[in-house]
This record gives sequence, structure tokens and C-alpha cells, in this order.
Amino acid sequence: MKLRLSVIILIVFMFLLSACGKKEIEGAVNWPVKDFSATSNDNKSFALKDLKGKIWVADFVFTNCADVCPPMTANMTKLQKMVKDEGLKNVEFVSFSVDPTVDTPEKLGNYAKQYGADLHNWTLLTGYSQEYIEKYAMNTFKTLVKKPVEGDQVIHQTYFYLVGPDGKIKKSYSGFKDVPYDEIIDNIKTLQ
Repeated sequence: MKLRLSVIILIVFMFLLSACGKKEIEGAVNWPVKDFSATSNDNKSFALKDLKGKIWVADFVFTNCADVCPPMTANMTKLQKMVKDEGLKNVEFVSFSVDPTVDTPEKLGNYAKQYGADLHNWTLLTGYSQEYIEKYAMNTFKTLVKKPVEGDQVIHQTYFYLVGPDGKIKKSYSGFKDVPYDEIIDNIKTLQ
């Protein structure tokens, strides 16, 4: 009888412990972020090591974009404000330019300021080749970036990517229309 009671207590205890475990993000992909080397909007060297141990949200934009980038950047600004209003700490925002030959650090900084971005925890990146960003986007974020031979509009997808403090991409979300702000905030809280 004592053995049976002990087994039942042990099972209940294990169940309770499992309920206290760390919550996971539903549908997390856990793609590792490959190292990169870039120049920030404040004309400083910036690499993956600068984000080590931090939660960050990334996107791919360019300053001459005629259609999707302005709403994406406005949406990222809104998300940044929501993160601040929620009191969430250690969250960074990173925008990779998909048109690095045009987007200088100064141009990126001015672009971000037009949208009211807080550049204390939002870094816009350039300083790499077009070929590099196209391969990096595909190999790391599984997203398309392609600058056509004709014209100045770079083809790219419109996702926000949530990266955990472990350096792995957890999830992607629409960054253009119907942005799931509450889900992103909840997922950031889960990672903290």
C-alpha cells in the first residue's frame, strides 16, 4: 500500500513539475542565425555578436522602396513602441537593407527617423554586397531577396522574424498587413 501511494505521489509531483516548465513558442522553427558583418546606421561595425543573448526582431527593407517598406517600417515602429510600453527589456530591432549600394548609414538613419524609430534599440544595417545579402537572406532567414537587372525596386518578402537569446529564429510573422502584434508580444514574453 505504501509503495502504491508513493508511486501516485511521484506521478503527481512529476506532473506538477512538468507544468512549471518553460513555455515554448508554438510552431517555433529554431533556425540558427548565421554570423554576419555589417555597418550600422551610425556607421559602426555590427555583427551577430552584438546581439548575443538578446531577443530581436528582424526585417528586410530598403529606403527607395515604393510600396511595402514604408508600411513595414511603420509597423516595426509600432511594435517597438508596444514592446517599450509593455516594459519588455533586452529586445532589439534589426533591419537589413536589401539595397546596400544605395543605402548608406546616413540614409538609413534618416529613413528610420522619418518613422519615429527609437535608434537606441533599432539598428539598420548595410555595408555588404548585394550578392551577400541575397544569399544571407535565403540561407539564414529562408527569405527571398533579389535586385533585378532593370529598375531600382528590390524584390523581397515582407516578414518580421523573431530571434531568441539562443541565436535561433523562432518564428516569422506578416510585417506588412494584419501584423499579429499581440502574438509577437506574447512570444517575446515567452522568450524572456
